[in-house]
Amino acid sequence: MPRHLALGNGNLLINLDEFLQIRDIYFPYVGQQNHVQGHVNRLGASINGSFSWLSSKEWMIEPGYRSDSLVTQSFARNKKEGVCLKIEDAVHQRENMFMRRISIINETDEEKRIKLFFHQDLSIYETEVGDTAYYDPHKSVIIHYKKNRYFLFHASFEGKGMDQYTTGIKRFLSAEGTWKDAEDGHLHVNPIAQGSVDSTFSVTGVIPPNETREAFYSSTVGKSREEVFSLFDYLMEIGPSLTLDKIDVYWRRWVNKTKIDPCNLSDELLDLYNRSLLIIRTQTNENGYIIAANDSDIQQYNRDHYSYMWPRDGALIAAAVSKAGFHGMVKNFYRRCADVLTKEGYLHHKYNPDGSIGSSWHPMIDKGGASQLPIQEDETALVLWAFWEHYKETGDIEFAQSLYRSLVRPSARFLLQYMHSELDLPLQSYDLWEERRGIFTFTASSVYGGLMAAYSFATLFGEDDRAERYKKGAERIKAGMEKHLYDEGAGRFIRGIYLLDDNAYKKDFTMESSMYALFAFGVFSADDERVIRTMHQMEEDLSIKTSVGGIARYTNDYYFQQTHEVARVPGNPWLICTLWVAKWYIQKAKIVHDLERPHEILRWIQEHSFSTGVLPEQLHPFTGEALSVAPLTWSHATFVDVLKEYTTVYQKLSQNSLAR
Repeated sequence: MPRHLALGNGNLLINLDEFLQIRDIYFPYVGQQNHVQGHVNRLGASINGSFSWLSSKEWMIEPGYRSDSLVTQSFARNKKEGVCLKIEDAVHQRENMFMRRISIINETDEEKRIKLFFHQDLSIYETEVGDTAYYDPHKSVIIHYKKNRYFLFHASFEGKGMDQYTTGIKRFLSAEGTWKDAEDGHLHVNPIAQGSVDSTFSVTGVIPPNETREAFYSSTVGKSREEVFSLFDYLMEIGPSLTLDKIDVYWRRWVNKTKIDPCNLSDELLDLYNRSLLIIRTQTNENGYIIAANDSDIQQYNRDHYSYMWPRDGALIAAAVSKAGFHGMVKNFYRRCADVLTKEGYLHHKYNPDGSIGSSWHPMIDKGGASQLPIQEDETALVLWAFWEHYKETGDIEFAQSLYRSLVRPSARFLLQYMHSELDLPLQSYDLWEERRGIFTFTASSVYGGLMAAYSFATLFGEDDRAERYKKGAERIKAGMEKHLYDEGAGRFIRGIYLLDDNAYKKDFTMESSMYALFAFGVFSADDERVIRTMHQMEEDLSIKTSVGGIARYTNDYYFQQTHEVARVPGNPWLICTLWVAKWYIQKAKIVHDLERPHEILRWIQEHSFSTGVLPEQLHPFTGEALSVAPLTWSHATFVDVLKEYTTVYQKLSQNSLAR
């Protein structure tokens, strides 16, 4: 499932797998209209007449990025033939074009005749019906199109264009695709195909002994034939090599525009911090919608995907990005939340990248037939909380004022109204994992944080009456949590409660990692004794007791469950849940020595990242391999958040130590 390399600019996102094959092309939104749908777009080579795809055992692949950049630097080595391919890929930071530079290194004392094959397998508008692929002789390019989506492909080798090409039928009747035609080292020309189609073309060159030659592959993407040709002409005028180097310069300057104190952190941890920021950027639409993940293989698991904007994920990601100093990148996120906020003041379950409401499994009636809101209230509350965090980082009062009336006030009004009058807690809604309906510690904590954010905004703008209402609402929530969500017998907070008749309720004692929210959103301090007992018990109960380690979401987590040996493996290790434990240790630290445990967790995260720096959602509890999607934007944002907080606290405690 994982995607090892992600390249994007906010409109065009291209994902590559571990064999450097294109597996996703999203356009015109990050996460919406995947024109590849996870199918393999192959890259192959014929070396002195011996053909192989890079996905075959003849090749050793090392995917990677250039340091601090969204330009890749990968290697494919064919030891038998003595040839190494250095492959650099990039999506232009502004224009919708992808380019690939292939440096072919002959590591032998004999001449090598190389023929590179490029295979394109598109499903335009996410369906194979009605596509066209054809060869254009005027530009010597292959074009795939349907309606208002055009994809132009081109390659050259030492200044010479494609020497062979073909188009054909794929995955229909007995046709496998034109890639099969390439496996004898030659292509049978077919200039056009319609329906379920693909294309393959080749370029040829000679590499003298112990020398290197360069080949280039590119694609321009647009909504018309004229647009893709215009982009192609622009690329050819500048040259793909120089363009790729300019892209590299841009991303290096972008990610290094803010600096953090390295403290005692390794270069590997600091590199992962920058890599995480870059990957978050690829998952963020120019219009502001932050997408959870764009690994389309997850569709094989549940016939849906993660290419949505969950307000919960988006808020936590936006807050982390602001903390890192990349404020402009997330301003449109808050604008979009204001745009889609309902007139009642709440946000829906999730949204498509164009702002339309996404798919959902939350019903509008309960089991008894009574109507209910199909929401997770934490999603509305967290956007408010994150918006205040953004203001604290920026001091941008004009931006805060611009959304105060359209976002802050209606959201806060909803949070105040959506309250259980007897329990002083939020009314029932779905939990952050979207699995159960009740009143949860995480939700209550986020509502507290949201109301306190509204209080701060109202105070900022001199609306003292509103500020007082918001603060009293937050205080009610805190009191309700102390009374109903803390259990004296257990000596800790519980996951939540489920309402029965006559205001009675049933307690849920399931150990739950999301109770980190108790301190994360300001309800209690990290060193409150009740929080300490809760977090210690959580770390003990949810630790994965295998060589892999890490923290599970909750006891007996069913999602991608690998074993029912719950005492040893309460669930798969999730990166965000493990980082929440680190966050707690950081917030309660009194001396530098107290930061050893979170430092250990940060190193654990780095050790379980891909070689490219990509972070998955969860890991296999016995092998440590990635499960579910990768990259998960939330994982990267949580790493950024915790590492940034670590450096801030480390500096403070170090200065305190010196002052003594």
